[in-house]
Amino acid sequence: MEEIETCPAQRLLKMLSGKWKAEIFRLSVESPLRFNSLLRQIQGSNKQSLATALKELEEEGLLEKTTIKLKPLHIEYNLTEKGKMLIPVFEQLEGLS
Repeated sequence: MEEIETCPAQRLLKMLSGKWKAEIFRLSVESPLRFNSLLRQIQGSNKQSLATALKELEEEGLLEKTTIKLKPLHIEYNLTEKGKMLIPVFEQLEGLS
């Protein structure tokens, strides 16, 4: 049974709730993300929690995973158009604290 959302912001808050998701989103606004770079930038994070958060943000359509086939092979995460549309909302939320 699917929950009925009564507040329009509830969906956004669900998308960004979870360990490290808001921090990952904030960092993705600044530049493309690479996994090992995130491990260094987000203090207290670990491989499993970051991998889970990245996968969930990708499933929500906020991040897209791109394989860069140049040597050395690596993966980058970038904001999707849907993710970019949320930047002003996210900035408003940051301004409240």
